[in-house]
Amino acid sequence: MTGVRVLVWGMLLLLLGGCQTFANRVVGAGQILFQGSSSERSISQGIASYNNGDYQAAVVLLQHALEDVMLSKSDKINAYKYLAFTHCISVREKKCQESFERIFAINPNFNLTPAEAGHPVWGPVFRGVQAKKINKP
Repeated sequence: MTGVRVLVWGMLLLLLGGCQTFANRVVGAGQILFQGSSSERSISQGIASYNNGDYQAAVVLLQHALEDVMLSKSDKINAYKYLAFTHCISVREKKCQESFERIFAINPNFNLTPAEAGHPVWGPVFRGVQAKKINKP
């Protein structure tokens, strides 16, 4: 029975490994590795860098992802949001503001979660950009 399982998993790996349209690829028995696009990986790595306090790497990775013209709107918004957070934490308020402005250019109805909007560093910058958008004729 074990030999049959190995054979089935091997055939499955060959079938899935050769097809690049799958976002996920089976790696081993029960394990799945996120493959995604290079830009999606850059966003994930950029967010991980941000969460680890490596803001310089986060900026590089997120900006790299944003160079992809095929990036979805939701991925662009997520990348710009973390860029804004990173810039604000790094005391680059103008760049933080610009990142939030780019989000509103993509989605005028964008809003942060209550916890994000209440953050003492980027919350006021976000609310300032949001107020400008609301008051713009």
